[in-house]
Amino acid sequence: MASGQQWVLVEMVQAFYEAPAYHLILEGILILWIIRLLFSKTYRLQERSDLTEKEKEELIEEWQPEPLVPPVSKDHPSLNYDIVTGPPSHKIIVNGKECINFASFNFLGLLDNERVKQKALASLKKYGVGTCGPRGFYGTFDVHLELEERLAKFMRTEEAIIYSYGFATIASAIPAYSKRGDIIFVDEAACFSIQKGLQASRSFIKYFKHNDMEDLERLLKEQEMEDQRNLRKARVTRRFIVVEGLYVNTADVCPLPELVKLKYKYKVRIFLEESMSFGVLGEHGRGVTEHFGVNIDDIDLISANMENAVASIGGFCCGRSFVIDHQRLSGQGYCFSASLPPMLAAAAIEALNIMEEDPDIFVILGDKCKHVHKALQGTPGLKVVGEPFAPALHLQLEKSTGSRDGDVKTLRSIVDYCLSRGIAITQARYLDKEEKFLPPPSIRVVVTVEQSNEEIEEAASRVREAADAILK
Repeated sequence: MASGQQWVLVEMVQAFYEAPAYHLILEGILILWIIRLLFSKTYRLQERSDLTEKEKEELIEEWQPEPLVPPVSKDHPSLNYDIVTGPPSHKIIVNGKECINFASFNFLGLLDNERVKQKALASLKKYGVGTCGPRGFYGTFDVHLELEERLAKFMRTEEAIIYSYGFATIASAIPAYSKRGDIIFVDEAACFSIQKGLQASRSFIKYFKHNDMEDLERLLKEQEMEDQRNLRKARVTRRFIVVEGLYVNTADVCPLPELVKLKYKYKVRIFLEESMSFGVLGEHGRGVTEHFGVNIDDIDLISANMENAVASIGGFCCGRSFVIDHQRLSGQGYCFSASLPPMLAAAAIEALNIMEEDPDIFVILGDKCKHVHKALQGTPGLKVVGEPFAPALHLQLEKSTGSRDGDVKTLRSIVDYCLSRGIAITQARYLDKEEKFLPPPSIRVVVTVEQSNEEIEEAASRVREAADAILK
């Protein structure tokens, strides 16, 4: 054993003599620096002898801490909200006044549907109110599995996964697949939930102009050239395109056929957010893939919430099994949030039953959308933004007041005018300091199958009256 220790010592001495001079100098400097840190004080108190005790006390009394949050005026929209009593169905009571509802995303009128309510009530009696646990911890109920199976069957995909919160669906799905070092090409008009998913992914984000396929291809070509310069990095870098089927902020549809061509040309994956198009577009309400006749297998991941057309809560993702299964261990909203209350899952299943039994409901909705779009044309001082088949249109000022706050107040006056005359419309709300590309202020007009032609004409007439009275 002694000989072994002696051999080690000889090896160390030999290594010391063979080491380069700069190496020994660097090690010596590091050793001296460590010794200095060990024996030096961690901090020094700065003595101030120029202030008396009385002066110190006066300074402390005068000091005022900075507010934790910036001051907000009392007339801020977030502090002055409209109060709804009763269900936000076809007729809605806002601030004590009954109005025709052109504000809630109840596109198919299922929110107050008797069949849906009875199924939810039966589930409430059987399972109770909530689940009190995420899916992996006694939060998976048989009704959850049934809903996932029904959604996959409805969308004609291999598998589906449900989330308990619609906003968290795409915000959880994006970072489940795209990590630091990966690249995401995303439309500038992407909704706020997509933006949160991009932030959580910590990926490299490249924005292209809204629905501009030439600009997207320019970015893809630039990335292709960059990949050629570093093939090793390119082999481990994943690339995604993230778009909405029907954009909530602009009410127009993405050019999906062109996106699919670019996908195969540049070898990228497509994530499609369909919260506004699911249950709206297509012969059977399957969304923008059915609307364009695109094979759903060409889309790597489809997500949508169940808070619009389905009139429930939560969201879902669907696609190939190996893609969806990954979220069961990596989707933060799925793994760490309490699962969807069973009564809401039962309500969503019954809503799917109605959608499958009566596909004509999508034709009716499309006709209503076209009627509203046409009826609002020519409103003085306002322009209609969105496709004729979009169920949530925007009304923007043709001429700005000169400031965003002024535009918001002007549009709010139009909303209040209509509310006072029995028409419930609403303003589109945004987190001004958080949005990557802040949309212009607008009024949102929502279409549902329950609105009659007479009510649509009445609503358009009230909007015109308000514009005539306010935009002078």
